Amino acid sequence: MQSLFTLRDFYSNHGLPIPENIGKDIGHFNVFKIDEYIARLKSGEMRYDRRSYFKISLINGKNRAEYADKVIHIENKALLFASPKIPYHYVPQDKVQSGYFCVFTDTFLSKDKSGVILDNLPLFQPGGFPIFNISDKDYAELEQLFKKIDRELSSDYAYKFDLIRAYVVELLHLGQKLHPAQPQENAKNAATRITDLFVELLERQFPINSPVQRLGLKTAQDFAERLAVHANHLNKVLKETTGSTTTAIIHSRIFEEAKILLNNTDWNVSEIAFSLGFEEVAHFSNFFKKHASLSPLHYRTGAKV
Repeated sequence: MQSLFTLRDFYSNHGLPIPENIGKDIGHFNVFKIDEYIARLKSGEMRYDRRSYFKISLINGKNRAEYADKVIHIENKALLFASPKIPYHYVPQDKVQSGYFCVFTDTFLSKDKSGVILDNLPLFQPGGFPIFNISDKDYAELEQLFKKIDRELSSDYAYKFDLIRAYVVELLHLGQKLHPAQPQENAKNAATRITDLFVELLERQFPINSPVQRLGLKTAQDFAERLAVHANHLNKVLKETTGSTTTAIIHSRIFEEAKILLNNTDWNVSEIAFSLGFEEVAHFSNFFKKHASLSPLHYRTGAKV
């Protein structure tokens, strides 16, 4: 089952000490230099996943950035925003990389007095593409802001986090004023990519190894939201690339897992129904009968004869 890439994962995967305030209600904030971060990446790129935190990156270098079905090639300087709602990654295209990025939780920024609610900002809405190509002038201005944040984080000023919150809010507002970069991938490649990402998200949820494990993505809308595309568009793409609808593909995979669990575990039907995302056993039984022409119990009995 897919899980969020957490702040603990972020620190431990790069050999960084885990800060004491992670998981506490004061929230978390940190800032990094991109060249130092890139040097720690074993594969040279970030994993494609959803993160449990927000991130703002000021990038100077050639990169390939991917948000759901959208792809853009960053040739020089860019500002990138990421939230827990949307899976993404970017792949460095050369060894010369510089800039800054900061990571923070919504709890950290919620203490700001400006009233900014991250989930309400267009920058962080599903379906958006929050990567912005910026001029040298814009980059210099943003770089100074990140340097202030970096400098303040190391200071002993009693109210430094209040000041850092103000700087982060300024970054958000500067981003809101920019025009997003345009995806640079043709429709055919985009369709293939959506399909690949959909299949990846679907398969990440399997196998079901425990009756307390439960599918997080069960409907076409669930997958569309995770991929930041409209459900109708996802369905159209999958019909073109696979010949099947989104719902048909999801149901087929759930049915296959149901057969595996009935054949190879001693879980009762209620436990299997729960793990596969059904609220009622009757709903699961009806679903199974539709695909197998017999009930889960009859299937299990027949399979073990």
